Amino acid sequence: MDFAPQRPPYGSYAAIMGTFAGLLGAAGLASRVVGRDPQCQTTLDLAVLAAASFKASRTLARDEVTSFLRDPFVRGYAHTGKGEEPVRGGMEQAIGELVTCTRCVGTWAAAGLACTQILAPRFGRLLTWSLGAAAANDFLQAAFAALTTKANELEEQTA
Repeated sequence: MDFAPQRPPYGSYAAIMGTFAGLLGAAGLASRVVGRDPQCQTTLDLAVLAAASFKASRTLARDEVTSFLRDPFVRGYAHTGKGEEPVRGGMEQAIGELVTCTRCVGTWAAAGLACTQILAPRFGRLLTWSLGAAAANDFLQAAFAALTTKANELEEQTA
């Protein structure tokens, strides 16, 4: 039996990187053709984009609602985003690694949201601000749960 580690799918990685660069270039060209200036973005736009990218990447890589996107590229079946292992070999492995990694898919989400804001500003702003608000909601819900847990612990100690 051959127990040598399998070589990573470098060709597939290169194809994905080329696709990413090509799509960004096409979006830049399209923004020039339609007269949109990406330099009009503000610091607030960047903050909202960061929060929206966080939420989009967590949703794509971890939520049940997007498990159908991950399912063809993971072993077994995708469900909650925890413990999903990419299939082995070729483009399927490379895509599986992309869609199960919040940081990896977050780069694509950030680029897609930024391009949407420039090419379709009304829709892009609505989408980005909605995802940004959902990210803030996630943090507020986690903070509230942590505070109530701590308050309950303190109450039990004093009772």
